[in-house]
Amino acid sequence: MSPPMKTPLIDISDTSLTLSSRAGAVDILHDINLQIGAGETVGIVGPSGSGKTSLLMVMAGLEQVTSGTVLFMGHEMSGLDEDQLALIRGEHIGIVFQSFNLVPTMTALENTALPLEFSGVPEPFERARALLGDVGLSHRHDHFPAQLSGGERQRVALARALAPKPSLLLADEPTGNLDGKTGGEVIDLLFELHKAHNTTLVLITHDEALAGRCKRQIKIEDGRIKTTADQKIAEVR
Repeated sequence: MSPPMKTPLIDISDTSLTLSSRAGAVDILHDINLQIGAGETVGIVGPSGSGKTSLLMVMAGLEQVTSGTVLFMGHEMSGLDEDQLALIRGEHIGIVFQSFNLVPTMTALENTALPLEFSGVPEPFERARALLGDVGLSHRHDHFPAQLSGGERQRVALARALAPKPSLLLADEPTGNLDGKTGGEVIDLLFELHKAHNTTLVLITHDEALAGRCKRQIKIEDGRIKTTADQKIAEVR
Protein backbone atom coordinates (compact mmCIF):
# COMPACT_ATOMS: atom_id res chain seq x y z
CA MET A 1 0.00 0.00 0.00
CA SER A 2 1.26 3.48 -0.88
CA PRO A 3 1.94 5.93 1.98
CA PRO A 4 -0.64 8.69 2.53
CA MET A 5 -0.32 11.45 -0.07
CA LYS A 6 0.65 14.95 1.04
CA THR A 7 -1.43 17.82 -0.30
CA PRO A 8 -1.93 16.70 -3.92
CA LEU A 9 -0.99 18.76 -6.94
CA ILE A 10 -4.26 17.69 -8.56
CA ASP A 11 -7.37 16.78 -6.57
CA ILE A 12 -10.43 15.74 -8.59
CA SER A 13 -13.51 14.93 -6.52
CA ASP A 14 -16.88 13.50 -7.62
CA THR A 15 -16.40 15.03 -11.05
CA SER A 16 -18.58 14.48 -14.10
CA LEU A 17 -18.46 16.03 -17.56
CA THR A 18 -21.38 16.30 -19.98
CA LEU A 19 -21.00 17.91 -23.40
CA SER A 20 -23.57 18.99 -25.95
CA SER A 21 -23.80 17.45 -29.40
CA ARG A 22 -26.27 17.50 -32.30
CA ALA A 23 -27.76 14.29 -30.90
CA GLY A 24 -28.15 15.86 -27.46
CA ALA A 25 -26.19 15.77 -24.22
CA VAL A 26 -23.34 13.23 -24.06
CA ASP A 27 -21.97 12.02 -20.74
CA ILE A 28 -18.17 11.93 -21.08
CA LEU A 29 -16.86 11.46 -17.51
CA HIS A 30 -18.69 9.95 -14.55
CA ASP A 31 -17.92 10.40 -10.84
CA ILE A 32 -14.15 10.78 -11.22
CA ASN A 33 -12.13 10.79 -8.00
CA LEU A 34 -8.39 11.14 -8.48
CA GLN A 35 -5.45 12.62 -6.61
CA ILE A 36 -2.00 13.11 -8.13
CA GLY A 37 0.96 14.16 -5.99
CA ALA A 38 3.87 16.39 -6.93
CA GLY A 39 6.61 14.51 -8.77
CA GLU A 40 4.47 11.49 -9.60
CA THR A 41 4.39 9.69 -12.93
CA VAL A 42 0.87 8.54 -13.77
CA GLY A 43 -0.22 6.62 -16.85
CA ILE A 44 -3.89 6.93 -17.80
CA VAL A 45 -4.77 4.09 -20.15
CA GLY A 46 -7.93 3.22 -22.03
CA PRO A 47 -9.35 2.61 -25.50
CA SER A 48 -10.33 5.35 -27.92
CA GLY A 49 -13.44 7.15 -26.70
CA SER A 50 -12.97 6.09 -23.09
CA GLY A 51 -12.65 9.67 -21.83
CA LYS A 52 -8.93 9.79 -21.10
CA THR A 53 -8.23 12.85 -23.27
CA SER A 54 -11.27 14.61 -21.76
CA LEU A 55 -9.79 13.90 -18.33
CA LEU A 56 -6.55 15.54 -19.45
CA MET A 57 -8.51 18.57 -20.69
CA VAL A 58 -10.20 18.83 -17.29
CA MET A 59 -6.81 18.71 -15.52
CA ALA A 60 -5.54 21.50 -17.77
CA GLY A 61 -8.61 23.68 -17.24
CA LEU A 62 -9.47 23.41 -20.93
CA GLU A 63 -12.83 21.80 -20.13
CA GLN A 64 -15.09 22.94 -17.30
CA VAL A 65 -16.68 20.06 -15.41
CA THR A 66 -20.46 19.73 -15.12
CA SER A 67 -20.31 18.73 -11.46
CA GLY A 68 -17.73 18.08 -8.77
CA THR A 69 -14.49 19.92 -8.02
CA VAL A 70 -11.08 20.13 -9.67
CA LEU A 71 -8.29 21.59 -7.57
CA PHE A 72 -4.89 22.36 -9.09
CA MET A 73 -2.24 23.62 -6.69
CA GLY A 74 -5.10 24.45 -4.33
CA HIS A 75 -7.00 26.51 -6.93
CA GLU A 76 -10.58 25.54 -7.76
CA MET A 77 -10.44 25.53 -11.55
CA SER A 78 -14.18 26.15 -12.08
CA GLY A 79 -13.94 29.33 -10.01
CA LEU A 80 -11.44 30.96 -12.38
CA ASP A 81 -12.13 32.99 -15.49
CA GLU A 82 -10.42 32.36 -18.83
CA ASP A 83 -7.64 34.88 -18.17
CA GLN A 84 -6.85 33.30 -14.79
CA LEU A 85 -6.90 29.80 -16.29
CA ALA A 86 -4.59 30.91 -19.10
CA LEU A 87 -2.20 32.38 -16.53
CA ILE A 88 -2.09 29.12 -14.56
CA ARG A 89 -1.53 27.08 -17.73
CA GLY A 90 1.16 29.48 -18.93
CA GLU A 91 3.10 29.29 -15.67
CA HIS A 92 2.44 25.78 -14.35
CA ILE A 93 1.16 23.37 -17.02
CA GLY A 94 2.94 22.03 -20.11
CA ILE A 95 1.02 19.96 -22.68
CA VAL A 96 2.40 17.67 -25.39
CA PHE A 97 -0.16 16.68 -28.03
CA GLN A 98 -0.19 13.73 -30.43
CA SER A 99 -0.42 16.11 -33.40
CA PHE A 100 2.47 18.33 -32.15
CA ASN A 101 0.44 21.58 -32.50
CA LEU A 102 3.43 23.60 -33.67
CA VAL A 103 2.92 26.93 -35.46
CA PRO A 104 3.90 26.13 -39.07
CA THR A 105 5.17 29.64 -39.87
CA MET A 106 7.55 29.70 -36.89
CA THR A 107 10.95 28.08 -36.57
CA ALA A 108 11.75 25.47 -33.93
CA LEU A 109 13.34 28.20 -31.82
CA GLU A 110 10.36 30.54 -32.20
CA ASN A 111 7.89 27.76 -31.36
CA THR A 112 9.82 26.87 -28.22
CA ALA A 113 10.10 30.50 -27.11
CA LEU A 114 6.43 31.28 -27.76
CA PRO A 115 5.01 30.50 -24.29
CA LEU A 116 7.91 32.37 -22.69
CA GLU A 117 7.17 35.46 -24.76
CA PHE A 118 3.48 35.29 -23.81
CA SER A 119 4.45 35.09 -20.13
CA GLY A 120 6.94 37.96 -20.37
CA VAL A 121 9.89 35.80 -19.31
CA PRO A 122 13.23 37.65 -19.74
CA GLU A 123 15.50 36.38 -22.54
CA PRO A 124 13.02 33.81 -23.87
CA PHE A 125 15.20 32.80 -26.80
CA GLU A 126 18.15 31.98 -24.57
CA ARG A 127 16.03 29.55 -22.55
CA ALA A 128 14.52 28.16 -25.77
CA ARG A 129 18.00 27.48 -27.19
CA ALA A 130 18.98 25.62 -24.02
CA LEU A 131 15.82 23.50 -24.14
CA LEU A 132 16.32 22.61 -27.79
CA GLY A 133 19.79 21.49 -26.78
CA ASP A 134 18.25 19.31 -24.05
CA VAL A 135 16.10 17.52 -26.66
CA GLY A 136 18.99 17.11 -29.11
CA LEU A 137 17.96 19.79 -31.61
CA SER A 138 20.68 22.42 -31.26
CA HIS A 139 21.27 22.09 -35.01
CA ARG A 140 17.60 22.67 -35.90
CA HIS A 141 16.92 26.12 -34.40
CA ASP A 142 16.10 27.78 -37.72
CA HIS A 143 14.09 24.95 -39.27
CA PHE A 144 10.33 25.16 -39.75
CA PRO A 145 8.03 22.27 -38.72
CA ALA A 146 7.62 21.13 -42.34
CA GLN A 147 11.41 20.71 -42.52
CA LEU A 148 11.51 18.44 -39.46
CA SER A 149 10.76 14.74 -39.09
CA GLY A 150 7.86 13.62 -36.90
CA GLY A 151 10.21 12.75 -34.08
CA GLU A 152 11.93 16.12 -34.32
CA ARG A 153 8.60 17.95 -34.28
CA GLN A 154 7.59 16.07 -31.13
CA ARG A 155 10.92 16.99 -29.53
CA VAL A 156 10.24 20.65 -30.29
CA ALA A 157 6.76 20.24 -28.78
CA LEU A 158 8.33 18.73 -25.67
CA ALA A 159 10.84 21.57 -25.40
CA ARG A 160 8.00 24.09 -25.75
CA ALA A 161 5.95 22.33 -23.06
CA LEU A 162 8.89 22.45 -20.65
CA ALA A 163 9.86 26.05 -21.46
CA PRO A 164 7.86 27.67 -18.60
CA LYS A 165 9.31 25.15 -16.08
CA PRO A 166 5.84 23.70 -15.40
CA SER A 167 4.82 21.84 -12.27
CA LEU A 168 2.65 19.54 -14.39
CA LEU A 169 3.50 17.96 -17.74
CA LEU A 170 0.56 16.41 -19.61
CA ALA A 171 1.32 14.16 -22.60
CA ASP A 172 -1.61 13.05 -24.77
CA GLU A 173 -0.67 10.03 -26.91
CA PRO A 174 2.76 11.62 -27.60
CA THR A 175 3.90 8.72 -29.80
CA GLY A 176 0.62 8.30 -31.72
CA ASN A 177 1.99 9.78 -34.96
CA LEU A 178 5.46 8.23 -34.70
CA ASP A 179 6.95 4.89 -35.75
CA GLY A 180 7.95 2.44 -33.01
CA LYS A 181 11.65 3.29 -32.88
CA THR A 182 11.13 7.05 -32.96
CA GLY A 183 8.29 6.81 -30.46
CA GLY A 184 10.50 4.85 -28.07
CA GLU A 185 13.20 7.51 -28.29
CA VAL A 186 10.67 10.27 -27.56
CA ILE A 187 9.28 8.37 -24.55
CA ASP A 188 12.78 7.79 -23.16
CA LEU A 189 13.43 11.50 -23.54
CA LEU A 190 10.09 12.36 -21.92
CA PHE A 191 10.96 10.40 -18.78
CA GLU A 192 14.52 11.73 -18.70
CA LEU A 193 13.27 15.32 -18.87
CA HIS A 194 10.54 14.66 -16.28
CA LYS A 195 13.28 13.51 -13.92
CA ALA A 196 15.67 16.36 -14.77
CA HIS A 197 13.00 19.07 -14.43
CA ASN A 198 11.25 17.47 -11.43
CA THR A 199 7.80 17.74 -13.00
CA THR A 200 4.67 15.74 -12.33
CA LEU A 201 4.03 13.65 -15.45
CA VAL A 202 0.59 12.46 -16.58
CA LEU A 203 0.78 10.27 -19.68
CA ILE A 204 -2.38 9.54 -21.68
CA THR A 205 -2.12 6.41 -23.83
CA HIS A 206 -3.99 3.40 -25.20
CA ASP A 207 -0.79 1.33 -24.78
CA GLU A 208 -0.72 -0.51 -21.44
CA ALA A 209 3.00 -1.29 -21.81
CA LEU A 210 3.72 2.40 -22.21
CA ALA A 211 1.54 3.27 -19.22
CA GLY A 212 3.57 0.66 -17.31
CA ARG A 213 6.59 2.96 -17.53
CA CYS A 214 4.80 5.16 -14.99
CA LYS A 215 4.83 4.47 -11.27
CA ARG A 216 1.02 4.49 -11.14
CA GLN A 217 -1.46 3.34 -13.77
CA ILE A 218 -5.11 4.30 -14.01
CA LYS A 219 -7.51 2.49 -16.32
CA ILE A 220 -10.51 4.38 -17.66
CA GLU A 221 -13.44 2.84 -19.53
CA ASP A 222 -16.69 4.49 -20.60
CA GLY A 223 -15.73 7.63 -18.70
CA ARG A 224 -15.19 5.85 -15.39
CA ILE A 225 -12.00 4.99 -13.54
CA LYS A 226 -11.86 1.20 -13.28
CA THR A 227 -8.57 0.41 -11.57
CA THR A 228 -5.49 2.08 -10.18
CA ALA A 229 -2.19 0.35 -9.52
CA ASP A 230 1.24 1.17 -8.19
CA GLN A 231 4.24 -0.24 -9.94
CA LYS A 232 7.97 0.03 -9.42
CA ILE A 233 9.21 2.34 -12.12
CA ALA A 234 11.84 0.98 -14.46
CA GLU A 235 15.03 3.00 -14.51
CA VAL A 236 15.20 5.14 -17.63
CA ARG A 237 18.44 4.51 -19.45
